[in-house]
Amino acid sequence: MAADRPRPRPAGRSGNPAVRGGAQPPRPAPSRPLEPLRKEVDPGLLPADGAPYPLALRNAETVWWRSVMGALLGLSLYAVLVGLVNLLVIRVAWTLTHPVDYRTYYTQAIAYERPSGLLASNLAIAVLIPIALVLVLVVHRARTRWLFSVLPGVRWRYLLACLGTSAVVFVGIQVVSTVLEPSGSVGPQTGFWLFLVVIVLTSPLQAAAEEIFFRGYLMQSLGSVVARPWFGVVTSAFVFALLHGTQNLALFVNRLVFGLLAGLLVWWVGGLEAGIAAHVLNNVVAFVGAGVTTSIAALRSVQSLTWAQSGIQILAFVLAAGLALLVARLMRLRNRVDLAATRVTS
Repeated sequence: MAADRPRPRPAGRSGNPAVRGGAQPPRPAPSRPLEPLRKEVDPGLLPADGAPYPLALRNAETVWWRSVMGALLGLSLYAVLVGLVNLLVIRVAWTLTHPVDYRTYYTQAIAYERPSGLLASNLAIAVLIPIALVLVLVVHRARTRWLFSVLPGVRWRYLLACLGTSAVVFVGIQVVSTVLEPSGSVGPQTGFWLFLVVIVLTSPLQAAAEEIFFRGYLMQSLGSVVARPWFGVVTSAFVFALLHGTQNLALFVNRLVFGLLAGLLVWWVGGLEAGIAAHVLNNVVAFVGAGVTTSIAALRSVQSLTWAQSGIQILAFVLAAGLALLVARLMRLRNRVDLAATRVTS
């Protein structure tokens, strides 16, 4: 008896009941891992590959008049909004406490005889941060991360390292200055602890806001006008010094040199972190030092420096900048735009 053999299937039929007429079932498409959908940023809105930080807002759509308009609009908003926020905070503080009549309270507050005056000033200057971010988005149609560094974005490890080195420099200079020019008494002024809370919580915000606007937006917008990094560094430093009000030549030079050094530092390291750190520590140490030696109000009223005092402070700026550069070298930070290493997705 012959062994059972498989019977041949009739032509035109398939083992799959869903397929008839001899057609073969379709092969399934090879599976691919699902990838998140990403929207590519318009290359025309990116800075040029290899551009230094002061030119990071300059792209294929940049025209000189738009950059000038952005800078003027930013300064106009600064003049209007800073004053309004200052008045608003002082008015709210007076309404909640009513210690004296409003005119007397306002005069005391703006002289920093009351903590609410320092709080109002710091919060008012902090509006420079949203002003800068909005101008980058609306006027330049660029991503706000380029305002902070060529990474783009904040390089947090570098910022923390610069806060440490700046603390060493400015605390040391404050101690030396106190020894060389003793005030005659050391002890916290009246109401110092409430002042200290305001200093710790809001002075870093105020200092960061000035750096983001002056060394960030203003320097980038003016630098993109002529496509020369030095132009943005120099002009933003002059504007920064001029907007600090009444000051003698030594104090003006002091602030101008700080602006120039901070601008050069931003250019050389490719971001705002070192300038923010130096500005924060300079202000915090100065206010705390005044609060335990003379008074916050005495520091607020300073409109002049001797050349020796100015020189000591400039030395502190130079030391802080030198240490920040050294840290940047050790961390091997890049200081120019590198589009190949940057994720340009939104």
